[in-house]
Amino acid sequence: MKVKMQINRLSKVIVLILGGFAFFSAFLIVQDAQARQIKNKVAVFAALNKVTARISHLEIPIDGEQKFGALTIRPRVCNTTPATEAPSTTSFIEVKERKLDGSQAKLFSGWVFAENPGIHAVEHPVYDVWLTSCKMPLGGVAVSKPKKLQRRRTRVRSRRR
Repeated sequence: MKVKMQINRLSKVIVLILGGFAFFSAFLIVQDAQARQIKNKVAVFAALNKVTARISHLEIPIDGEQKFGALTIRPRVCNTTPATEAPSTTSFIEVKERKLDGSQAKLFSGWVFAENPGIHAVEHPVYDVWLTSCKMPLGGVAVSKPKKLQRRRTRVRSRRR
């Protein structure tokens, strides 16, 4: 009887230790995933006017807003992953539509993904807006392009002038 009680107590202790270890491991994984996100100061969008078939390039600071036609776009967060990991660029945005009477109605509020623009896209009969990238990382961590590409683009620009 005593042996069974001791085994029962020992098994409970082992279960508690393993449960604590699993919880701590999950905590570290979540912390590591959050640490890998790079917050940025500027969100970069492409916006299509379906009537004129023109695409505009929009660079909007975080918590700033920019108007595109009847839409007002306000990014709240723009996160990227380091260059050493699989690319993942996400942004939480709010889009409002200006009506003819001057009032504004919320059209979209949610996360958008640069790698999958069709997921959680802004749906509007006249305009399309999608995230393309983020710029100006907080903390001064800059992602630089290889020098060959920088020189090459400089030459191309100088030829056009």
